[in-house]
Formats: sequence, structure tokens, C-alpha cells
Amino acid sequence: MASAVAATGGKAGGDVRLIAEEKLPNVPGKSVTAVVVSYPPGGRTAPHRHAGRVLAYVLSAEVRSENSATGTARVYKAGETFFEPPGSAHLVGENASASEPASLLAIFIAEDGAELTRFD
Repeated sequence: MASAVAATGGKAGGDVRLIAEEKLPNVPGKSVTAVVVSYPPGGRTAPHRHAGRVLAYVLSAEVRSENSATGTARVYKAGETFFEPPGSAHLVGENASASEPASLLAIFIAEDGAELTRFD
């Protein structure tokens, strides 16, 4: 569960909760990890990078995200997804609302035991 601690980084501007972490038996050396990120109203994440690939699914409210590889900041509503390719910088990650909480499910595919989030 070391990667769950790395995913929080202590700087998420909210709560990061490990949902699942499993080695991929058909892809030696790789694991899939799922976390729920809950942002308080106005909460944000400091700029960072992730190990491997990340698929995010907005669970509630709206999240603003900008990634160096995918274009300018955009607001994603509940039910929408965004992808972060390996090596890219997550420049903006924040709750789009100053009055209601927001949450997303982040699914990482990375090397076994990788530090999932590194803050700039």
C-alpha cells in the first residue's frame, strides 16, 4: 500500500482514499491502483506528475484540469473522463466550485511499487 501514501503526497487539497491496488498478472511488473480524490469547495492540487498512465472519472460536481500533453484547462462534469499520459505534467487540478465539494476516481497503471504522484 506504499503507493497509496505516495498518491496523497499530503498536498491534495482534500482527501485521497485508496480503493484498490492489484498487480496485473498478464503484464509483469505493472500494477493498477484506484483512488478517490475528494476536493472541498475551492480545493486544489499543487502541480505534479504521475507515474505511468492515469484515467480520471469525475464522480461528483465539476473538476478543472489541465495537463501539459492534452491542452488548456477544462472543466469536467460528473460522468466525464480525462487521461494523463506518462511523463506529462498535471498543471491544474481543482474543484471548479467555491461552494460545493467535488470528487473523482483516478485509475493509475504504473510500475509495481512506483511513487504515483510527485509534486513539483
